[in-house]
Amino acid sequence: GQATETAVSSLTRRTMMNSSGADGRGSVELSGIHTSLDHGSGSGGGDDDYLNAIMGRNSYNPPSGVGGNNDQSNHSYGNDPNNRDKLSKPLVKSGIGGASANLVNSIVGAGIIGIPYALRQSGLIAGLFLLLLVAYLTDKSLRIIVGLAAFHPQLKNLDVRTFEALASYPFGRLGSNFILLNMFVLAYGAMVAYLLIIKDTIPSVLGVESGVSKVLIMLATSITIMVPLSMQRDMASLAITSLVSVLADVVLVGFITAFSPYQESIENAGGFGQILVTDSINPTLFIGLGILSTAMACQHSAFIVSGSLENRTMTRWSKVTGVSITLSAILCMVLGVFGYLGFLGETEGDVLNNFDDDSTVANAARILLAITMFFTYPMECFVARHVMVQLWHGGDLDGRDDPNHSGADGDEAGGYWVMNRRQTWTMGIYLLAVLPALVVDDLGPVLSITGSLGGGCIAYMAPGLCYLGVFGGEFLTYANNLLRRRQQEGSSSITEADLPVDGDASQVMTIQIDEGRKPVWWYIAGFPIWCYIASLGRTNMNSK
Repeated sequence: GQATETAVSSLTRRTMMNSSGADGRGSVELSGIHTSLDHGSGSGGGDDDYLNAIMGRNSYNPPSGVGGNNDQSNHSYGNDPNNRDKLSKPLVKSGIGGASANLVNSIVGAGIIGIPYALRQSGLIAGLFLLLLVAYLTDKSLRIIVGLAAFHPQLKNLDVRTFEALASYPFGRLGSNFILLNMFVLAYGAMVAYLLIIKDTIPSVLGVESGVSKVLIMLATSITIMVPLSMQRDMASLAITSLVSVLADVVLVGFITAFSPYQESIENAGGFGQILVTDSINPTLFIGLGILSTAMACQHSAFIVSGSLENRTMTRWSKVTGVSITLSAILCMVLGVFGYLGFLGETEGDVLNNFDDDSTVANAARILLAITMFFTYPMECFVARHVMVQLWHGGDLDGRDDPNHSGADGDEAGGYWVMNRRQTWTMGIYLLAVLPALVVDDLGPVLSITGSLGGGCIAYMAPGLCYLGVFGGEFLTYANNLLRRRQQEGSSSITEADLPVDGDASQVMTIQIDEGRKPVWWYIAGFPIWCYIASLGRTNMNSK
């Protein structure tokens, strides 16, 4: 990113010095791919400020009344220009503490109880490394996607308030649908996992062993606790329950740390050194990665949480992500290590199932886990509901397109029976999630499959693709400069002769490079693919 920024900044300054046109536009043609660089769009240095902020070198606060702080803006929605004003906005907002609690609650859900199982699959050393890597990438991607949507000079005035809207600008409807699909997969899998945990924990505490009784307990508790909380309209309304959930997680980690039989287990295995020798890395590494991806993935709820942040700026959002990811990673690491060392190769997908059913300590931990599940389920339901409302109603959660809607702010309509649209979709999604929870018992496969599919795409692929698409022109320029520097030792990548003639800013800088002369590293590094994606993103960004 730094090399890209340097190359682009240098080219920008030199092009502007040699161009006196009204719009300051220069362009480059790279191996048949035409690239347009808009240097004078009126952003006035916003590009450099934004790049510095997104890379974590300083803060970037947009001017008053634009981007994330402009709740009254009525700009286009990238996925469907015909429904520009339909996306419902939050009516209740929270501060940094409330937003952080919601984000931690979104991260530390069912996944935290499966961290010991992930270490069993990956190996202790490999699993800890993957956990730290996933945490770092999660923090980086959260800053990137929200920073692009709310503070990028080309997008900050377009009121981009969802992940799918962000993807639609460089990649059109294909990008939007890709995000929506994976958001739903990740959220839906998490909801099923939460219901499975409830089916495991509450009956164990009550001493119930019958399969039918477990199902009835799951249905009764989820309908009376989970569903009403999920009926809330705005994420900020869950700030208090999220805080309670996070506190329950902290106490749960303390229980596992204090009462896990890790000392006895390590001694039976021949000592900690022997464990490191025999179980540092396992062939089932990627199964563990899938579970870790599920545990840390929160990109699908990033825009809902950031949209609930009062006075959103890049600095405030960075504080939210930094605090949330750090706390979540510490909780996951501590619980994972002590939980895994306590049972090693016998560690189950829900580590509490390794404890005796009649253990008072284990039952106390199960109660804490159940509290977390009750209060975390609504977070994922919000995401799944957002996807359904986006696909079916263009984002209109309040039912403003229904004839029965009064048109007043806060009024809702558009549902079935006695429910409005929000309540109808909330109940429908609950019924969809509870069906597999009735017949599935093993939590491990649910977490690994959900993480491998939805988590991998939404957490790692989508943010990078969006960044590459939005900065498509800059990447093509960087790639061209890199190629020419390698091919022409000691020569400048773009000479004065290559630049537009003074007074003719519309002139195209054409740089034709023989396809056969490209070095092997160009193909090994995947530059043909990246350049194609960047070209597609650049073309779509310029057409918006």
